[in-house]
Amino acid sequence: MPTKKLSSDTVRPIRALMRGLDTLQQLNRHNGATVTNIAKAVGLPRTTAYRVLETLCVAGYAMRDLSDERYRLTTKVRSLSDGYDDESWVQEIAKPLLKKLANDVVWPIAISTLSGTSMLVRETTDRDSPLALTRYSAGLRVPVLRSSSGRVYLAFCTDEQREVLLAVLQKSDRPEDKIARDRQLVNRILAEIKKNGFAVFDNPSMAEMSIAVPLHVKGNMIGGIVVRFIRSAITADQAVEKHLTFMNRTANEISKAFDEAHTPSS
Repeated sequence: MPTKKLSSDTVRPIRALMRGLDTLQQLNRHNGATVTNIAKAVGLPRTTAYRVLETLCVAGYAMRDLSDERYRLTTKVRSLSDGYDDESWVQEIAKPLLKKLANDVVWPIAISTLSGTSMLVRETTDRDSPLALTRYSAGLRVPVLRSSSGRVYLAFCTDEQREVLLAVLQKSDRPEDKIARDRQLVNRILAEIKKNGFAVFDNPSMAEMSIAVPLHVKGNMIGGIVVRFIRSAITADQAVEKHLTFMNRTANEISKAFDEAHTPSS
């Protein structure tokens, strides 16, 4: 007996699965969310939202941060995306070297790479750093021009990549991309970063500032290694003087290790 072919018009969607996917989307858009946040965003009763979030935790796709009771995605969500294998270098190469850097720096460290029109945090030591005011998780997205990793990327990528990305950001209606329309200011910022070899993002309205150094893989600029500091505890100049050497060393070690791992043996 032939099997009847089903279509999206004849199959009733599984509501529980839809709720789970909607919740994953919301967690991906924000740096964590409470049960109340998810209930409101997805349109669920609070008890249902709690069950969905706890199910994601049991499955390993989310975790509940006891410090602020927010749920955040874990790195396991990367396994849901196409091209997961080409990011294995983060776990196999970068993560051990980040931990090594954390022994020297102590402050929270992350690797961020360009993803679309934002920077995506691929790995972070926040959970192990006693100096992290807020513990961010891998999967967080930050604006290109409102982050040290984004600025260092723009400064050290190719001219063609820079022009394309800035052209897209100039047309964006997101408030965080507005600075892209002031090309003279952007050029001055990027010229200073290229001259110094690192980027600092220090917004006086924020408790933390960050410093990023460029990260190249197989000769291609992909993002940056970022260290966050508490503004009231250390100045940008002090942070650069004390930690820049370690950050550059780690960036070079990651690049070298990746090249060695992907060089065919003779």
